[in-house]
Amino acid sequence: MTATAPRGTGAVTPGRGDGGPAPRRAAIAERTLRTDRWWVQPLVTVVVLVLFIAYSTFRAFQNAYYYAEPYVSPFYSPCITTRCEGDSFPEFFEGPSWISPALYILVLPLGIRLTCYYYRKAYYRSFWLSPPACAVAEPHGRYTGETRLPLIGQNIHRYFLYAALVFNVILFYEAFASFRDETGEWGHMGLGTLILLVNAVLLFMYSISCHSCRHIVGGRLNSFSKHPLRYRAWTWVSKQNARHMQYAWISLFGVAFADFYVFLLATGTISDLRFF
Repeated sequence: MTATAPRGTGAVTPGRGDGGPAPRRAAIAERTLRTDRWWVQPLVTVVVLVLFIAYSTFRAFQNAYYYAEPYVSPFYSPCITTRCEGDSFPEFFEGPSWISPALYILVLPLGIRLTCYYYRKAYYRSFWLSPPACAVAEPHGRYTGETRLPLIGQNIHRYFLYAALVFNVILFYEAFASFRDETGEWGHMGLGTLILLVNAVLLFMYSISCHSCRHIVGGRLNSFSKHPLRYRAWTWVSKQNARHMQYAWISLFGVAFADFYVFLLATGTISDLRFF
């Protein structure tokens, strides 16, 4: 559709249709015309993420109370140094005593969260106010996108996803290993077993619902009819992708709660509820 002029004038109003410049935005002096409490959501996001970062950082550097037989905190799983408590996972090297075993592995789960498409939206809006909400002006003078440091690093999200899928397998291994009792015999099941298993499921669903996972499963195909299995997998992953935000938050609370439960057991604050 092209722009038209009033009848009889012969002039054409510039617009996208005739190749001319698009009309400028309406000049509104106010930061926003919204009357609702649009600032609540970014504020809640800041508070929740700051609390999680503070808690996880403290636990990672604490280097204690992460093992209560047969449970290993997901913050320390897989515990790959010989300085780790417990022996549920192979230990590959000794490592200096002043480095917490959690620091060797948390960089990868942190990487997928930082580069996740949903979390980008969440912390761009809440921490950087870019933009803070729909129809609210952002305080930045210009926008360069993810084309330079440090945001160009967001492009490696896919590779963090590969690492996260490996971690998902390990967390399932640790959860199933907790079905063994103190003597190593199978047949133990406590509340901690269920918590670690649910945590592994939630983190797996967070990974599998990722936008990059959806592209990996169904991308680069010209015809789904020639690849029925990939089409069915892509359809299922797409359904989970619609819930990616929910999985992102639930799994975040889940992994913190699983660590906290192991901490309570390791400090002797509570006793594990045994089913058999």
